[in-house]
Amino acid sequence: MDGTVLNISGLYAGYGNGNILQGVALEIGQGEIVTIVGRNGVGKSTLMKAIMGVLPVTSGDIAFIGRPITRLSPDQRAAMGIGYVPQGREIFPELTVEENLLMGESINRTKRRTRYDIVYAYFPILGERRRQLAGTLSGGQQQMLAIGRALVGAPRLLLVDEPSVGIQPTIVQEIGEVLERINAEEALTIVLVEQNTRLIARLAHRGYAMDKGRIVAQLTCDQLANQEALVRYLAV
Repeated sequence: MDGTVLNISGLYAGYGNGNILQGVALEIGQGEIVTIVGRNGVGKSTLMKAIMGVLPVTSGDIAFIGRPITRLSPDQRAAMGIGYVPQGREIFPELTVEENLLMGESINRTKRRTRYDIVYAYFPILGERRRQLAGTLSGGQQQMLAIGRALVGAPRLLLVDEPSVGIQPTIVQEIGEVLERINAEEALTIVLVEQNTRLIARLAHRGYAMDKGRIVAQLTCDQLANQEALVRYLAV
């Protein structure tokens, strides 16, 4: 690792009076693609929301590039360079593709140049349809738009939650190729929550397995490429 981008220790978070996360600790290095795997309901998306600040933390610490961010708002975290692609995409269907990308400028406050050209280079279909209403795009194109919106602000860290859900395999493969290129060409650090074993095997340098709100194992690249080894953590 060239440096630690994200460091989490003793993290507890949840909804109402209950904690779903039970003392999560992990570390992500510069330029890594790290996957978080586990069965449905073990706390993967909760972890992503806690990192982004969408969900308040009960206790524990989150540091981004050496700076504590545990008490910062989502907007403040975004401005520091954290991009977030939530599960379900959450695009604005009544806005055009270009207007959706404009929303991503909230994490470009300190940059002089917007990144539409780079987004359109990675996802040419978005450039072709930049004046089209986002709600009329296919599911796969909407996922591309959600990723593109996060890229507009040139983040240092990209959180991507279940990008393959409900998307046809060819588009999943295309999205995987783009994430791989972005990581290599932009030195972008990526944290990926995913259930698609092929996408995991293709992208992830290493991983963490979760169960019942805890990190229960660290997984090597070889383990992530082993279907049988991976299924034990994904099986319901």
